Amino acid sequence: MLQSAKLQKRQSEIRQELATLAGKDNPTDDETRSMADLDKEYGQNEQRYRAALIGEDETRQEAKGELETRSDREYAALVDKFELRQVALALDEGAALSGQTAEIVQELRSQGGYRGVPVPYAALEQRAGETVASGGTTPEMTRPIIERLFPQSVAARMGVQSVNITQGDVVFPVATSGAVTGWQATETGDVGGPSPFAVDEPALAPDQTLGCQMVITRKALKQSGAGLEAAIRRDMNAAIGAELDNAVFYGSGSAGEPLGIVTGAATYGITSTDGAAAALDWATLRAEIVEFLNGNTANSPGSVRIGWGADLWSALEGLIFDAGSGVTELDRMMKTVPAGNVVTSSQFTSGDVVMTTNAGGVAPAFVGLWGAVDMIRDPYSLAGSGALKLTGLVTADVQVARAAQTRVLTNFA
Repeated sequence: MLQSAKLQKRQSEIRQELATLAGKDNPTDDETRSMADLDKEYGQNEQRYRAALIGEDETRQEAKGELETRSDREYAALVDKFELRQVALALDEGAALSGQTAEIVQELRSQGGYRGVPVPYAALEQRAGETVASGGTTPEMTRPIIERLFPQSVAARMGVQSVNITQGDVVFPVATSGAVTGWQATETGDVGGPSPFAVDEPALAPDQTLGCQMVITRKALKQSGAGLEAAIRRDMNAAIGAELDNAVFYGSGSAGEPLGIVTGAATYGITSTDGAAAALDWATLRAEIVEFLNGNTANSPGSVRIGWGADLWSALEGLIFDAGSGVTELDRMMKTVPAGNVVTSSQFTSGDVVMTTNAGGVAPAFVGLWGAVDMIRDPYSLAGSGALKLTGLVTADVQVARAAQTRVLTNFA
């Protein structure tokens, strides 16, 4: 029992004894001394009780962080042992899931409805030290499977935050107006009229679903063995990641797609500049960074991220600023913007520049992912060849929290 609980129990007993003694009209000398002793003990216990609460509170605070993060760490360790191969065999042959894989699937099913087998997003990530089996059990040597080429998550490198949602809509309240300052013009004058505190509430809604389909032949199932799991995981992760990146920046907002940052700049209130009439040089990009600084969304030029295609990177690299020293416009930019903040990717349309910054811990945009990947099998449409069709369904949405944290430049020649 905690010391504070013991003291609290003793205090209750003292109060009962004092109430009994105080109710007597003519207490004896012993009873009078007893009341004095109990009163003194009660006062001492009050001090000990407060001291015990302080000490126990520190212990609780120390344990609080451990308790809050322990479940996340345990779940992450559990996901590391998730075997996608078990899912493929369960969908193809009806094999029962076992071990950590079965435990994770059961946990996901308890939190949402799935037609197929739920697969956590983290299970699709490439694991450290992971390799593909060099061959199977056939006499013929089978070389490692070569995956398709997809870029790393461009959205994450641009500061877009991924939010995992169990169910329903998620709203991000962002303050748009509030406190106003003003000097008192006269001795009895007012310091200025108050302004109402108002917030905008952009929401992520589960209205868009992305499908990722794959056909696994019977030969692949029988020949590749455990190496098939790693190849499927990386391929589906790359395909889903590439399409989500495209949706974040260029989603049409129609035909089942979320509205992207570039295509939806006017809707989100993002400043978009047509670069057709502007010079492609460091001065033009610097002017956009100055707007971030003037709007108090960026603390320094080094906190701004720049995303563009390889064509614009090449153009700035080839544009000589000082012929004598060979300094290019790109060299000038790199002196101000860290190289790690410059994202060059084929995900950006030729001629487009997207600039973002993180203000006060708030990401420029959010990608909502609901639950897990819903993995559904179709053993019937390709039954003639014995192949298995896998469909992974991902419910996702894109939302810009604060438009001032993003700027878009388009149509640079």
